[in-house]
Formats: sequence, C-alpha cells, structure tokens
Amino acid sequence: MNTIYTIWLRNVKRYLRSKSRIIGSLGMPLFFLLILGFGLNSVVSVPGMEHDYIRFIIPGVVAMSVLFTSVFSGIQIIWDKQFGFLKETLVAPVSRVEIMLGQTLGGATTALIQGLIILVFSLFLGGSVSSVTGFLVAILFMVLIGLSFTALGIAFASPMEDMHGFQLVMNFVIFPVFGLSGAVFPISTLPPFLRYLTYINPLTYGVEGIRAGLLGTSQINPFVCFFALVGFATFMIFFGGYLFKRMKV
Repeated sequence: MNTIYTIWLRNVKRYLRSKSRIIGSLGMPLFFLLILGFGLNSVVSVPGMEHDYIRFIIPGVVAMSVLFTSVFSGIQIIWDKQFGFLKETLVAPVSRVEIMLGQTLGGATTALIQGLIILVFSLFLGGSVSSVTGFLVAILFMVLIGLSFTALGIAFASPMEDMHGFQLVMNFVIFPVFGLSGAVFPISTLPPFLRYLTYINPLTYGVEGIRAGLLGTSQINPFVCFFALVGFATFMIFFGGYLFKRMKV
C-alpha cells in the first residue's frame, strides 16, 4: 500500500503544481458548454427537456473532461521511460502491479478533480444537481470513468516509446468513443446501426450514469450503467496491469 500511495501522491502533486495543465484542460469542455450548449439550446430538441439542451449536455461534458484527462495521464508512463525515472522505479523491490495501480489511481484522481472543476463551472451556466445523493452518484460514475480510461491509457502507453505517437493513437481512439457516447445527443434519436455502436461503448454508461445523478433521469437504467462500467474498469485494470508487467524499459 505504501508503494501505491507514493505513486498516487506523486501523480496528484505533479497535477496540482501544473497550473497551465489545469487551465488548458478547461478549454475544450468550456467550448462545448458555451458554444454548443447556448448555441444549440433553442435549436436542438431533447425529448422531455425542451429548450433545455445545455442541461442535457452538461453530464456529457463532465464525462468528456474526465475521459480526456484520464486517458492522457498514460503519457506519464512514456515520459518516465524517456527520463529514466520508470527504470529506477522498476528496479525497486516492489511489484509492477503495485506501480501500475498507483499510476491508475493517480490518473483517476486528477481526472476526478478536473471533472469536478467543470461541474462547478456548469452550475453557473444553468446546470443543477437533483439531490445530494444524485451528486454522489455522479461522482461514483466519474471515478469509474477515470479508473477505466486511465488503465486504458496505461495499456496503450506500456508498449510505446514515442509521446507524439501516443497522442495520435489516443486521439484516433478517444474522439469516436466520446462522439458515440450519447454525450451531446439523445441515444433514442439515433438510427439503429449507430445506436448499437453506442450501446457497446463503455463511456455511454458513464455518461448516462452521471446524467442520472445530476438530472434524475437517463436513457439507460443506472444499475445497468454501474455494472457495465465496473466490468469494463475491472477488465482494463487487469489488461493494463498485464501489459505493464510485460513492458520493456
């Protein structure tokens, strides 16, 4: 546990000390909230939420913030490889799995902080929280998204050496994942073939879980969302741990 805690603390301190990283990560979520939210509020009709499009996309934008922050925390692995820190860590008498878990928890924590910042901003832009219980439910799903996609980022970063290549690959993967998550449009309005793709997208269950917590309504049962996301997070942690153990430095 000391190993996991130390790696976690290092990641959190690096994040909190990097003010430019925190501010820069707010750009795209705020763009979606301000430009899409207010720009399409009177144009897009959401079933049961007429002229309230901005409230509809807030859970999706929060999920997007958590998604991007968690996935790109995997670049820390490549950074540590290039500067020799990872090699020094791996020769220590600790398990690689413990190091990977510390990295995963650290990335998920920074992603959660980023998501909470966006959530606070959204409250000043017309957002709302259904209840204290709903707020805790939203945080639970944010944590699950952070764990899942931080582990995904580590899985991709483990065999890679080039930071630019990692960013290109992650952009290729993450933008379709976000686009097909129901974050900016109702799943029920999609044509059938896109709807099926949305249902096999793990982020969909995170978005709908956050939406259930913040708005008190969702298009997928929150319990289904919870178990689907727990299953994906568990798989990715084991898979990421497997690739991390096989990593050569």
